[in-house]
Amino acid sequence: MAHDTAHQHESNTKKIWTVFAILSVVTIVEVVLGILKPEFLTDTSFLSMSLLNWIFIILTIYKAYYIAWSFMHLEGETKGLRRAIVWTAIFLISYLIFILLTEGGYIYEVYKNGYVAWDF
Repeated sequence: MAHDTAHQHESNTKKIWTVFAILSVVTIVEVVLGILKPEFLTDTSFLSMSLLNWIFIILTIYKAYYIAWSFMHLEGETKGLRRAIVWTAIFLISYLIFILLTEGGYIYEVYKNGYVAWDF
């Protein structure tokens, strides 16, 4: 018995435009915030960093997640594989941010207090 090998190909045009629109809106928000730098976001501090920086970090992580979700076709994968990829990436990005903020703050304090000269 022969199997029906005819596949129904649906157009991905709508999906492509949706992904484009979402990523464009997030990028436009980032650019507008970067140009305007609202005073209430730059003056307000949360965990030793301004709210504006936290917004940039969160939007960048969202864009990375959405790119992986749509272009790596994670929406069609099993829940376990999606979680393994997404949670690993979120953990590593969060760990990198923690290390950069901790070490950056320490190095800034060392140079600020004059323990090491700014000779470079």
